[in-house]
Amino acid sequence: DAGLIAASAAAQVDAADKILDLGQAYWEGNLVLDVTALEVATGDESYRIEWQLSPDATFGTAGNIRVATVIHLGDSSVTFSGADNSTGRYIQPVINEFGGTIYRYARLFTRIAGTIATGINYSAFACSE
Repeated sequence: DAGLIAASAAAQVDAADKILDLGQAYWEGNLVLDVTALEVATGDESYRIEWQLSPDATFGTAGNIRVATVIHLGDSSVTFSGADNSTGRYIQPVINEFGGTIYRYARLFTRIAGTIATGINYSAFACSE
């Protein structure tokens, strides 16, 4: 769902966490983010869009969740070198393998830190090559 995100949470579609079933074989593709708003007013905002993997269809067991890829956005004073603080389209290659293990399920999780008033607004999709 496109919409304002002001607190850390899993990405949703129709108000329900969206979990992709990538199957049991190796999968590779691109994660496409369309960011339409990004608040950096106080200089300490950090937005981490995480591509998470799990063998669990509900992501219910925290110990089974692997953060395989992260897109860092926010104020450049608190994000990693090269992090952006602008709107636009971001494309990140992603796979369902982590540490030699194939994971069947994937989701996006937005991890937010800092002084957040309006947050981030984006929509996303994954596509295979």
